[in-house]
Amino acid sequence: MNLLNKPFDTPFQTPPFSKIKTPMFREAILQEISKTRKEIDHITNNPEPPDFKNTIEALDFSGEQLEVITSVFFNLNNAETSKEMQELAQELSPALSEFANDIRLNSDLFQRVKAVYDAKDTLDLNPEQEMLLDKKYKSFSRNGANLPEAKKKELREIDQELAKLSLTFGENVLAETNAYELHIMEEEALKGLPKYAMDAAAEEAKSRNKEGWVFTLNYPSYIPFMTYAENRDLRKKLHLAFSRKGFQDNEHDNTDIILKIVNLRHKRAQLLGYQSHAHFILEERMAKTPEEVNRFLEDLLEKASPAAKREFKQLSDFARETDSLDHLEKWDGAYYTEKLKQKLFELDDEKLKPYFQLEKVINGVFDIAGKLYGLYFTPAPEVETYHQDVKAYKVVDENEELVAIFYADFHPREGKRNGAWMTSFKPQYMREGKNSRPHISIVCNFTKPTANEPSLLTFNEVTTLFHEFGHALHGMLANTEYPSLSGTSVYWDFVELPSQVLENWCYEKEALELFARHYKTGEMIPMDLVEKIKESATFMEGMQTLRQLSFGMLDMSWHGYDPSGIKDVKAHEKAVFEKTDLYPDNPETCMSTAFAHIFQGGYSAGYYSYKWAEVLDADAFELFKEKGVFDRETAIRFKDHVLSRGGTEDPMELYRRFRGKDPQPEALLKRAGLLEK
Repeated sequence: MNLLNKPFDTPFQTPPFSKIKTPMFREAILQEISKTRKEIDHITNNPEPPDFKNTIEALDFSGEQLEVITSVFFNLNNAETSKEMQELAQELSPALSEFANDIRLNSDLFQRVKAVYDAKDTLDLNPEQEMLLDKKYKSFSRNGANLPEAKKKELREIDQELAKLSLTFGENVLAETNAYELHIMEEEALKGLPKYAMDAAAEEAKSRNKEGWVFTLNYPSYIPFMTYAENRDLRKKLHLAFSRKGFQDNEHDNTDIILKIVNLRHKRAQLLGYQSHAHFILEERMAKTPEEVNRFLEDLLEKASPAAKREFKQLSDFARETDSLDHLEKWDGAYYTEKLKQKLFELDDEKLKPYFQLEKVINGVFDIAGKLYGLYFTPAPEVETYHQDVKAYKVVDENEELVAIFYADFHPREGKRNGAWMTSFKPQYMREGKNSRPHISIVCNFTKPTANEPSLLTFNEVTTLFHEFGHALHGMLANTEYPSLSGTSVYWDFVELPSQVLENWCYEKEALELFARHYKTGEMIPMDLVEKIKESATFMEGMQTLRQLSFGMLDMSWHGYDPSGIKDVKAHEKAVFEKTDLYPDNPETCMSTAFAHIFQGGYSAGYYSYKWAEVLDADAFELFKEKGVFDRETAIRFKDHVLSRGGTEDPMELYRRFRGKDPQPEALLKRAGLLEK
């Protein structure tokens, strides 16, 4: 029997990665689809009258092993993929999409769900059960259960096509990322670069059997080059390569794929009776409507624009004074921002990095989780990982009870997509009185250790690690009955609250004292540097805010309207960015063609949620500041009302229960320095 088709016989039932071979997934997933179909048939054809337990609860626990296998498969496809795995994903995704539609479009099953839903006022359900019933009913009604057969067939075809297109989009971005290298032979061309970046580039060259230095489009290689390299022509070259991924009129071009995706999403929404894809998505979000999202984005744009324009003028003047530069281009932004930051705050990442050794930062975030939530992390060598770079930890509480298994994967490699994310191999849930604990993972792309030094993080990478770990805490501290409501299974404009709120501790002296120590001397980070970090926290915040708003507006422009009139991806994007762009546009580049969040990930009509959650996180952290950043009572309130509750209740209700009031946007504007003086 395929080992994927039964609970894993391993410590904590974690995946036995070394025994799993890629071809095994096809047989295992198809077999589990067949097995889950029988479970669904059993629920559908149950001779007993439909009730909450035999219909709604039974549905939520159906397909448990299928969920496990697909989680392993798609997590590996993101973090440790191969051509064989990508081809298999292209084959399996439509089959999984078809199976999901077989459930959602099953009229007899829907009638059972509807019968329970219609009787909900007579049932004695707790809030979590009410939420599960509502979610199950909507999973049918919002996905075509009420459509006539011909339209159900059309919906199936759209969903299959979308599943394939989304995968292809991501594969194209990864292929373009891996295909490019900037090969440099003269050391003079590296002027300005810190030693760690040169060492990493030398090792990259060596790994490719080349002399000199090789820079790539992976963030740990790209960002330092754009930030420090004095050679403007080479910065331009690397920036253009980075910014035209999927936009090169070659086999990996994503322009046609984008147009197909947005038109299919729109067609799907209209089939279901919604005005647009955004109207469909936002019905199940805190923001509720595209009009509310656009109002939110426009309001922030109005408040941030004056500061952003002042900052851009300040940066332009500085570049003119420093290097007689006539005008700033996008490949100049990071370079002169860093130079100006050094001048104003006498603070640069090179001074900070020795205090942020990756291992110490990890231990620091563990310590913070211990102080706030009573969690303890110990290495778990008995738990297998999917790559030698990945570390596994056992997480327990103050009573030595298992809380979660935690995987951490921190360095770039060829089979891993760019960026940073949190994911899960297994959710938390309660069954037959047993609390089944989750398996959570965070994946990042930080500079690898070299022969000369350990992995040292920029401050931006420190906040990224805290961000993803905040998501991980949401998953690890889950304490709900049902898997589909557990952990991060919340409205997407609420999901960023736990991640973004944890970033605040990076700026606090009491937190930095736990991990910011010099990797050679063990010396604590000097307090004057801590003060400078805090002072510089809002540096160029207006420009940063404009950048985030531009992504949210681009997302809404693709998904909030009928896209059938859009024929030119670049022209459309350029028109949207006119409101927010401070730099000149470059016709060779396009952001949309590598915008994986909305075309490959789950953020379509949802990118605004980063800013939305910032309002929540700034407001939430004000309470911690007021009570003390390690105040246990406040932390336990946050855990009990937010982190542990998953999607069991309306998120605004959960937030109000923690905070005692509605969130106030002033907290964000104050923190960002965007309030009128």
